[in-house]
Amino acid sequence: MNKNLGWKLGVIVATLLIFLYGIFGVPDSWSGHGFLASLEKRINLGLDLKGGTHLILQVQVNDAVNVETDNAIERLKEDLRTHKINYVEITKPDPVGHPEQIVIKGAPPESSGDLRSIAAERLPEYDLKSGPENTWVVSMKPQALKDLKTRAVAQAIDTIRNRIDQLGVTEPTIQEHGLGEYQILVQLPGVDDPARVKEIMQSTAMLEIRQALGGPYPSEQEALQAKGGVIPPDAVLLPGKSSDAEGGEKWYLISRVSAVSGRDLRDASASQDENGQPAVSFNLTGEGGRKFFAFTSAHVKDQLAVVLDNKVQSVATIDEPIHDSGIIKGRFTQQEVKDQSMVLRSGALPAGIKYLEERTVGPSLGTDSIRAGVRAAIVGMLAVLIFMLIYYHAAGINADIALILNLVILLGFLGFTGATLTLPGIAGVILTVGMGVDSNVLIFERIREELRNGKTPPSAVEQGFGHAWITIVDTHVTTIISAIILFIFGTGPVRGFAVTLSFGLFANLFTAVFVSRVIFDWILSRKQRGEALSI
Repeated sequence: MNKNLGWKLGVIVATLLIFLYGIFGVPDSWSGHGFLASLEKRINLGLDLKGGTHLILQVQVNDAVNVETDNAIERLKEDLRTHKINYVEITKPDPVGHPEQIVIKGAPPESSGDLRSIAAERLPEYDLKSGPENTWVVSMKPQALKDLKTRAVAQAIDTIRNRIDQLGVTEPTIQEHGLGEYQILVQLPGVDDPARVKEIMQSTAMLEIRQALGGPYPSEQEALQAKGGVIPPDAVLLPGKSSDAEGGEKWYLISRVSAVSGRDLRDASASQDENGQPAVSFNLTGEGGRKFFAFTSAHVKDQLAVVLDNKVQSVATIDEPIHDSGIIKGRFTQQEVKDQSMVLRSGALPAGIKYLEERTVGPSLGTDSIRAGVRAAIVGMLAVLIFMLIYYHAAGINADIALILNLVILLGFLGFTGATLTLPGIAGVILTVGMGVDSNVLIFERIREELRNGKTPPSAVEQGFGHAWITIVDTHVTTIISAIILFIFGTGPVRGFAVTLSFGLFANLFTAVFVSRVIFDWILSRKQRGEALSI
């Protein structure tokens, strides 16, 4: 027995030391305030404890659909020219309500075969149907439309996560919210500048380099007048910044088609222009550089516009062909340059986002929550420990040691894994203590019953653990399954509860059965034959 006790006690001590390290880190920080500082550093606190910002975003998925159908229109125009099919115009009759629909007007009836062939080969995600008066309706297939919107939400989540990670926010929660509502839940613990974070998240940051066809004009009306009130079909009016000392908003006539876009971007960084003013430098991919070189070679002495989020940032003359790098100049501050570079590196959002809900939890409220939660946990723990000592006498010490070790293992797990402790998570810790007490009560009462039936203490302990084991496993497994379901389908606070509860129950199986049994065996090994067991 002594040999078996030796390695079992070694396992318990090793487990205790490992999870103490998970809680506090290296021992040299255990001095003065370093003890609490290391504890706070190792265990991440959730939004409800640390304070921060809670946001619910709505992804404007129709923006992504409009981009896709705009590209489809350009492909159609190119293919119709290639096949020498005449048409009056290609439009989207309802870009707000039904952006997935395209109408081709004025195509002759004899071109129907070529049109169907083009749609089948170049636009497999679309259905082509004939309409009245030589019109054709090209509509995105329902499944393709659904997949596109789902991808837009997933890409938006990835892009927002990349941007938030570069800001250094600890343990943010960024996930889809609701079913089929194209919403995103964002929780940012410890954020001290939510306005800046919101601006960075919301920025579409779609970089495009296009040809500048005219401008700057003082106003949109004067720009229209300069073109006789009619904007060419291959151009668009965009607002932008003036390059003169007066500043202010100006308007430019810009080509619809971009030479390169954010998809061709390899990197972006903060830099300075030739005048020492803050600017954004960018580098293009190999393919993007080839496209940019071909475009600038064909437009030497023409004007080039850098467009960011449909706003002209700068316009310059192409003096010579440009390969794979450039600079975005404008009246930027140093902070704007850093933010814009970061947003460009993280990639463009596939669609705009709209804020549906915003809540801010102050640090003082979080501190009060911690204080109240810890106080409840301590009071509950002490009450349980005292009850076990009074009701089960010396065996109560056994139960108390197991409960304390259970708590150490649970907190060590949070420190090792970086899991976030929330206020519901503290409730999960308290519930775990209750489950631990329940396990000890089942075992102790079974031992008492065996002793009343005349069994010797070693036999009573053997029978007590043997018979209670099945019941303990049954209750813990069913509760763990429920906690796992909560973790899979729950949101942030609910998942925090599920994490502490599930791992606390695993720890309880170790402490209430293995550790408690080892302590009983150690006590029995020190007693004389026939000596009573205090329980």
